[in-house]
Amino acid sequence: MKAQNEFFNEINILQEEVAKLQEEYWLTYSNIDTWQFWVMVATMILPLIVLVIAIDKTKLFLILFFTLNIHVWFAYIDSIGVRRAYWEYPYTLTPYFPFSLSLDGALAPVAFMLVYQWTLNKQKNFYLYATGLAAFFSFIFKPFLVSINLFGMNNGFNYFYLFLLYCLLFLISIGITNIFIKFKKLSNQ
Repeated sequence: MKAQNEFFNEINILQEEVAKLQEEYWLTYSNIDTWQFWVMVATMILPLIVLVIAIDKTKLFLILFFTLNIHVWFAYIDSIGVRRAYWEYPYTLTPYFPFSLSLDGALAPVAFMLVYQWTLNKQKNFYLYATGLAAFFSFIFKPFLVSINLFGMNNGFNYFYLFLLYCLLFLISIGITNIFIKFKKLSNQ
């Protein structure tokens, strides 16, 4: 028990140290005086404005349930990826989140929401269009972010793995959403 407590204490001390380093880094290189910070602000706010304007209010709860679902999965996976140093965000809105709140907390979930909504309303194949969006993010958008140093990959992680993760995230999210749709239909019988 004593060894466990000492080990756990060491982890906490190191986490505090990392948090202080992240704050110092952010204040020095990623604060409101940088253009990168304002790009992050835009990629946070603009998708949320689009969400408010474009969301189909007749299917509000269904679409928001899917969007919240994909947002949560993005946050979980992004935290794991950053923590395991598979990818990194040299510039963030705040030093207090280990992941990109603007890119994977707003931009990507809203983009997938728009695809989900459009495929629902037009009776199109969600899986096909979501795969296309995953390919866009993985093979076009993220490489662009790498080129301007807003995203980086490490430890053998590559764009194809990123593509697979995007696909996994939308499959989990649509799967959970569809399960709840079935529960609702069963409860209405």
